[in-house]
Amino acid sequence: MPSPNEITTTQLMRLIGTPTAPTIVDVCIDDDFAADPRLIPTSIRASHRDLPALLDRLDGAPVVVVCQKGKKLSQGVAAYLRIEGIAAEYLQGGVYGWRDAGLPLIPANILPAPVNGSSLWVTKHRPKIDRIACPWLIRRFVDPNARFLFVAPSEVADVAEKFDATPFDIEGVFWSHRGETCSFDTMLKEFKLQTDPLMHLAKVVRAADTNRHDLSPEAAGLLAISVGLSKCYKDDLQQLEVGILLYDALYRWARDGQNERHDWPTAQGAAK
Repeated sequence: MPSPNEITTTQLMRLIGTPTAPTIVDVCIDDDFAADPRLIPTSIRASHRDLPALLDRLDGAPVVVVCQKGKKLSQGVAAYLRIEGIAAEYLQGGVYGWRDAGLPLIPANILPAPVNGSSLWVTKHRPKIDRIACPWLIRRFVDPNARFLFVAPSEVADVAEKFDATPFDIEGVFWSHRGETCSFDTMLKEFKLQTDPLMHLAKVVRAADTNRHDLSPEAAGLLAISVGLSKCYKDDLQQLEVGILLYDALYRWARDGQNERHDWPTAQGAAK
């Protein structure tokens, strides 16, 4: 019988990428992690030997604890967190179970170094498509606490240098367009997040961002809404928060709703 405090890989994967995703805490010992330095999306690393420090990092949201095999470390840490009043579960099968299920794992060496506790990114101001889609992807699948700086195009490189921020979606940087693909595609590739729903969403983003609406019929709608949002908000950060809700909806459509259609039966009858 499954433990009441365990979550399966399938259940956890359904939560990752949504606004209600739990905080995922990887407590693999350093030697085990060094043997396979990859992380379940959005994971933070913590030591089972310093749980007070972990408590300081948590904000009271539900937690899923992960270790190599889903045994003593993750179960012990989850139990400890529960006595501290945090809703904590452990991942059935641990990282091995996740890996064996073919679910995405992010290479740790591709993650930008944190700046004051979380990743810091910088790009051009007045975002439309890629510069909203990429922050959504980062917040939902890489670093839920990521922060984004929007500055004048001419200042992006200098701001990145002065503030240790990671530049994206500008020419000449790592996290940007490559050939006919856009920055969103680059992030999916480098973060190893090429799941079917995200790849389908990427096609819509690419079609809208590169003016190739033949790639996806949804591209025209995404462009129209993105331009409209940019006209509604003078503050780029306000626009970002609303845009993240838009991409939450697009992700759920790509994952769960592509086959849903809406037709008027009366219109069908009138056409006969």
